Amino acid sequence: MVSHPSRHCTVELQALPSRIGQVRRIVSAQLRYWHMDPLIDRAALGVTELLTNVHRHAQPDKTCTVEMELVVDRLTVSVRDHDPRLPVVDDAEPLATCGRGLAMVAAVSESWGVRPDGESGKVVWFTLPTTVSAPARPARRTVADKPAHLFTEVEVTTDGLRPAHTPARSAVVG
Repeated sequence: MVSHPSRHCTVELQALPSRIGQVRRIVSAQLRYWHMDPLIDRAALGVTELLTNVHRHAQPDKTCTVEMELVVDRLTVSVRDHDPRLPVVDDAEPLATCGRGLAMVAAVSESWGVRPDGESGKVVWFTLPTTVSAPARPARRTVADKPAHLFTEVEVTTDGLRPAHTPARSAVVG
């Protein structure tokens, strides 16, 4: 039984630099609307890389469609374009200024892939798990584990009237 219905968002655009920024903002806003804020950074990075590839490489035009689908425990983001050529993942040279986009998508996503879309296009997609685990917190110490902070005992002088001088200590624990 599915506890949450499928949620779907589609944006059609020309993969131009100014439009890529707009789509990144749309993706972020949609994820906020779905209460999936922990996914925003990774989804925005992934969609930016995929749209940049369309801008740089797609032929004959830069028209594409971005789709986001949220189903129970997974967000799938896909970019469909009209270029049937499938992307190739190469190892970028250390000083290269491009060529790492799909490797970045792979690094931030749970899975990714590409599939032909008819005879004149392809779909490049990635998934993100919606169950984001909380960052590890240091274990809390119990009261017994905390070091004991003792107050200095006051000694009485021989005349019984004045205490001997003792250094001041804080009464605040921890």
